[in-house]
Amino acid sequence: MKLIRFGNPGNEKPGILLNGERKDLSHVFRDWDSAFFRNDGLGKLRSFLETNGAQLPAVEDGARWASCVARPGKVLCIGLNYSDHAKESNMAIPAEPILFQKGSNTVVGPYDPILIPRNSKKTDWEVELGVVLAKDARYLSTVKEAESYIAGYCISHDVSEREFQLERGGQWTKGKSCDNFNPLGPYLLTKDEVFNIHNLSMSLNVNGKRMQTGNTNAMIFDCYHLIQYLSQFMTLEAGDLINTGTPPGVGLGMNPQQFLREGDIVEVSIDELGEQKQVCIPA
Repeated sequence: MKLIRFGNPGNEKPGILLNGERKDLSHVFRDWDSAFFRNDGLGKLRSFLETNGAQLPAVEDGARWASCVARPGKVLCIGLNYSDHAKESNMAIPAEPILFQKGSNTVVGPYDPILIPRNSKKTDWEVELGVVLAKDARYLSTVKEAESYIAGYCISHDVSEREFQLERGGQWTKGKSCDNFNPLGPYLLTKDEVFNIHNLSMSLNVNGKRMQTGNTNAMIFDCYHLIQYLSQFMTLEAGDLINTGTPPGVGLGMNPQQFLREGDIVEVSIDELGEQKQVCIPA
């Protein structure tokens, strides 16, 4: 299943992508939020579609594509999770996952603009695989069991302001949590429809020029390892989002460095998970 959301900010509604068409499910479900996932919403949705899928109303043409899930309780991010990205950043390959968080209000639609923050000099791009939790996870004992805690996967664009992140003191949070810094979607693909999540090609273009090319098979710590690992430190809740890291090709790692400017167009893609497109505008 491909879960979508649509509508203006603050008035988003749940839907689904069927045969390339957006269908409205707001008359049946409230939203794709933590309560939905925690209460076997995916199972209920699957059962509903088996008998009612052909009768769903269409989403109005031109309706905004919202983030594919409601605002998560937590946005957990993994730094330097691709060995070649760690190398371009002149940082050591981590022995354990490097964890940081983004503000959950950074999550926006896949075609919403990237807002270049005021006084920004180094707004950067990062294509990432996003993982959404299907149920609460705490102290998982094995990596193997972690797969059963996954609802699905999506494209997650981890936009970053590198000066705020690395040169302004403190941890990474303030360079990661600016408005609109996490476009998500266009859809959440449920895990049962992904043959091998750890072998998907991913790419990012800026103004038509390829900047990032990678594959999820290059992750140092795979999705299941990350869930099991993170559950040792905190309760992962249904609907939470994990950003699993980015391949090489970010602006920070270029010589000379290159960053986003007003008017730039960013296109993001991951096999099976669709495409995003954002225009950069000033905040």
